[in-house]
Amino acid sequence: MAMESGRVVREGQEELPASRVIAHSYVRSHSHIHFQPLTRTSQWQATLDHTRSHTHHFITPSHTQQQRFSCRLTHNLSTMTKGERGGQGSPGKFTKPTEPLFPKTPHQTNLNQKLSICNKLCFAIGAAPKEVASSASAFFLQIYLLDVAQINAFQASLVLFIGRVWGAVTDPIIGFLITKSSWTKIGRLMPWILGCTPFLVVSYFYLWFVPPFITGRFIWYLVFYCLYQTLINCFHVSYSALTMFISTDQKERDSATAYRMTVEVMGTLLGAAIQGQIVASAHTLKHCSTQNMSGSYLGNSSGAEIVKSLHSQEYLSHAKEVYMIAAGVIGGVFLLCTVVMFLGVKEREDPYGPKTEKQIPFMQGFLMVMRHGPYLILTAAFLLITVAIQLIQSNFVLFCTYAAGLREHFQNIVLVILISAVLSIPFWQWFLQRFGKKTAAFCGITWIMPFTMLLVFIPNLVVAYIVAVSSGLSVAASLLLPWSMLPDVVDDFRLLNPFFKGHEAIFYSFYVFFIKLAVGITLGVSTLCLEFAGYKSGGCKQPPPVVYTLKLLIGAAPIAFIVTGLMILVLYPINEDVRRRNKLCLEELRKESIGSTSMEDLSNA
Repeated sequence: MAMESGRVVREGQEELPASRVIAHSYVRSHSHIHFQPLTRTSQWQATLDHTRSHTHHFITPSHTQQQRFSCRLTHNLSTMTKGERGGQGSPGKFTKPTEPLFPKTPHQTNLNQKLSICNKLCFAIGAAPKEVASSASAFFLQIYLLDVAQINAFQASLVLFIGRVWGAVTDPIIGFLITKSSWTKIGRLMPWILGCTPFLVVSYFYLWFVPPFITGRFIWYLVFYCLYQTLINCFHVSYSALTMFISTDQKERDSATAYRMTVEVMGTLLGAAIQGQIVASAHTLKHCSTQNMSGSYLGNSSGAEIVKSLHSQEYLSHAKEVYMIAAGVIGGVFLLCTVVMFLGVKEREDPYGPKTEKQIPFMQGFLMVMRHGPYLILTAAFLLITVAIQLIQSNFVLFCTYAAGLREHFQNIVLVILISAVLSIPFWQWFLQRFGKKTAAFCGITWIMPFTMLLVFIPNLVVAYIVAVSSGLSVAASLLLPWSMLPDVVDDFRLLNPFFKGHEAIFYSFYVFFIKLAVGITLGVSTLCLEFAGYKSGGCKQPPPVVYTLKLLIGAAPIAFIVTGLMILVLYPINEDVRRRNKLCLEELRKESIGSTSMEDLSNA
C-alpha cells in the first residue's frame, strides 16, 4: 500500500509541469503512510519571482492550465488519503467513504469569512472618530495656535513639528507592543482600541483649552499635542491592522475598506462641519471692522487703542469658548463611534497560516518589511502625495482668510470639498475594480493639480467653489487608494513568507510612521516659512510676503510633491494580474492548512 501510495504521488507530480508548481501543497499524515512535500518554501520563492517577471503572461492558457493542475493536485491528494482510510481492505482501489472523513472545522466553514453589510458599516464607523478629530486639527489647529492661543509662529511651528515627529516615533513602538500582545477573548487589537479611547478624549479636549497663564502656553500645547499623538496612534495602528483580521477574502476586505473610506471622508466632513460652523464666528471680519470704526469715531489714537483692547479681549473670550464647545462635541462623537465599532465587529485570529508558523521577532520583522520592494514603493509614493494634500489642508483656512479675501466663506468651501469627496468614494471604488488600483491612483491624484493653480491665480468665490468640487475627487482618491493597496502588499509578503505571523502591525505602524514624520517636518517648515515672511498673530491683515508664501504653500509646493510621488508609483509591481495570482495562492495555503489541521486532530483522536 505504501508503495502504491508513493506511485500515486509520483503520478500526480508527473501530471504537473515539472518546473513550477504555483500552490504550496503538502499533506501532513500521521498514519503509517508518509507523503513527501511536493514543494517547499524555496520553490514558492522561485515561482513567485518567475510569475512576477512574466506578469504579462499570467492570463495565457498555459498558465491557466497550470493553476488548474495545481488545484487538481490538492484534490487528488485529499481523495487519495480518504481512500486509504476508507478502503484498507482493497489495495490499489480507493473507495469513497459513506461519511465525511473530516468534520468541518470552524475555519473550514468560514473559509471566505463573508461580511454582512452591518459588519462593514460598524467597522467603517470605527474610522470616523479619528478622522473627525484629525480633520478639525488639520484645518484649524494652526490658526488656533496663532490667533486664539496667541503663541508666535515659531512656537506654533515647533508644536506642530515636534508633535508630529513624536507621533511618528511612537507609531513603531506601539506596533512593537501590539505584536507582543497576547490574544484575548475580544482579540489582540480590540483591547488597545478600547483602552486608549477615554484618555484620548481627555487629551483632545485639553489641546483646545487656553490655560490662564501666558508664559508656559507653548509647553502646555506641546505636552498635550504629543500626548494626543501617542494615544491617537494606539487607536489608529490597532484599527488599521484590524483590516487583516475581519476577513481573509480580498474582495470582502476591499469592500470593507471602501465602506471605511466613505465613512472616513464623512468623518472628515463632520469634523470640518462641527469645528467650522461652531468656531467660524471667531475668525470673521467683525472684530476688525469694529476696531477700525471705533478708532475713527474717537478721533485719537489713545481712544482707539482702548476700544481695540476691549474688543480684543471680548473676541478672545468668545473664541476660547467656541473652541472648547467644539472639542467637547467631537469627544462625544469619538466615544459613541468606538462603542458601535466594538459591538459590530469581531476580530478573527489569522485562519490561513500553517500550524508551524512562528511569531516574527520585531527587529527581524522590521528588516524583512523594509526589504519588501512593493511596500517601500507604495509608502514612498503616498508619503509624497499625502504631504501635498496635508499642505493644502493645513494652509487652506489661512489662504482663504488672508490671501484670497474669502474669510467669510472658508467654512462653506471646506464643506463643499468634503461633500464632493464623500460622493466620489463609490465612484473610485467602482473605478479601481474596473480598471485597477494603480490606474485609479494616477487618474484620481492628478485631478487636483490644475484646479489648485486656478485658485491661486483667480482667487474669487465662484472659482473657489468650482475648485472645491473638483478637488474633492482627488481628496477621496488619496484617502481610499493607499489603504486599499496596503492589504495587497501584506498578502504579497505573506505569500513570500508563509511560515511567519505577527507582521501586520509592523506594516501598518511603519507606514503611518513615515507618513507622519514627513507630514510633521513639512508642516513645521511651512509654519516656519510664515514666521520668516512676517506673520502677525491675531492680525486682521498680513503683509504681502505672507500672502505670497501662502500661495506657494497652496499651489507650487503640493504640485511638486504630487508629481514626484506619481513618478515613484510607476514602479509599483502589484498590478491586477499579480493581485489575482496572490489571491489564488493564498486560498491554496488556507486549504492546505485546514487539511493539515484536520488530519492532526484525527490522529490525536
